[in-house]
Amino acid sequence: MAEEQKYEKYYVPASSPWPIVGAVGLGLIAVGAGHTVINMSNDTEGYGVYILLAGIATILVMLVGWFRDQINESMSGLYSNQLSDSYRQGMAWFIFSEVMFFAAFFGALFYARVIALEWLGGGGNNAMTNEVLWPDFSAHWPLTETPGGTTTQGMGWGGLPLYNTLILITSSITCHFAHVGLEQGKRTQLKVWLGITILLGLIFLYLQGMEYVHAYQDLGLQLDSGVYGNTFYMLTGFHGMHVTLGTIMLIVMFFRVLKGHFSHDNQFAFQATSWYWHFVDVVWVCLFIFVYVL
Repeated sequence: MAEEQKYEKYYVPASSPWPIVGAVGLGLIAVGAGHTVINMSNDTEGYGVYILLAGIATILVMLVGWFRDQINESMSGLYSNQLSDSYRQGMAWFIFSEVMFFAAFFGALFYARVIALEWLGGGGNNAMTNEVLWPDFSAHWPLTETPGGTTTQGMGWGGLPLYNTLILITSSITCHFAHVGLEQGKRTQLKVWLGITILLGLIFLYLQGMEYVHAYQDLGLQLDSGVYGNTFYMLTGFHGMHVTLGTIMLIVMFFRVLKGHFSHDNQFAFQATSWYWHFVDVVWVCLFIFVYVL
């Protein structure tokens, strides 16, 4: 008689409230951010900022609750190799969706710089477009003047943007060293390099805040500064949100490491976080080249 084939258990968690909580939080952030921008543009007070803060608070509650449930399930030994494969596939598809997310924004930047800029300048048999829409238009990038007469200055690649690029590249290296420490069972190396990675992420966010203050106050680069200001804040702002999320994930991993979690054979949460952090670093390098340098 053939030996009975043994099947591995596959844990199916109970229904969770956290996906809908996250969706509500993201909806509040979208509505609040939109109203906040409108209020800032009209120089009026409104309720947009309160909705935005409520959305951020909801997302933080969702992260705490969801991470807690996942950690408890993992540490209870409920996960199997099949489930680990599912998690890896899920994280890979999540990062792929993020790639498409930023590809859309980079596509908008490409369209504005390569196609629309040429049309407005009268190139490509579009002389009438130039004469009718913007006769005095000068086809150069960045567009530092809008049809309404608003002027600004372009953000150079030196200074804060260059420092932030070096910081993020370095953080990717320190994150790798932390992962190597986990693979080799060197807990001290893991803690030190992971702590340095978190510190570098926080420094990046602080410097980006300083860059925004400099752009608003000194350069006049604001959200109403035409397509250049829109694409600049859209790309750098969304990337900043991803760095914030990645830093939160790293902090969670750090506290788990302090509690003795993770080993060579059970480390997917840390591995997924490192994947995400490397992805964020690669996006910034592309952003630095296409937004700041070129």
